This record gives sequence, C-alpha cells and structure tokens, in this order.
Amino acid sequence: MKTTIKELNDKLIAEFYGRLDTLAAAQTAKDVQPIIDSNITDVELDCKDLEYISSSGLRIFISILKSVKARKGSVIVKNINAEIKKVFEMTGFSKIFVIK
Repeated sequence: MKTTIKELNDKLIAEFYGRLDTLAAAQTAKDVQPIIDSNITDVELDCKDLEYISSSGLRIFISILKSVKARKGSVIVKNINAEIKKVFEMTGFSKIFVIK
C-alpha cells in the first residue's frame, strides 16, 4: 500500500495505491495525517489505483472527512472501482461522501 499527498491549486490530493487493508491501515493513517492537520479545506481522495478497502481503511476515510468538515471544507472521493463502490454503498458511505 502506498499513499501520496500533493497540494495543487489550494487543494490537497491524496492518491492511494494497492490494498488498504488492516495491515496497511496503521501506516496509511500516518501517511494521511498531514491532511488531518492541514488548514486546507478542499480535499480529494483519488482511488484510481486502490484495489481494496477494509473497515480499517474506511475509518481512515471517515477521520479525514471529520477533520475537513470541522474546518468547513469538503472531501471528494474519485475514481473508485466497482468493488469499492459496492462497499461504499453497503456501508452508507456513498451517502456521506461526494463520489465522482
């Protein structure tokens, strides 16, 4: 699992690569900490290369959403595959995240 974060036009973009499972969650949580600590209000979670997400991974997405909402920002999740989309729908995440 690999996570990269970049800033572009006053937006933070996190790109996820691989499987965000329980084993990868601890490191991924550390990797996304700059998003949680930032003052930037527009965040994009690009899941184009994310193959799988577990409940531990979903918790990381929720923590990002909570921190960004607390600073009156927005989080967009984009490029999710069919399997992850199904997980988002079953868990209700499709109702609390903007998915593009």
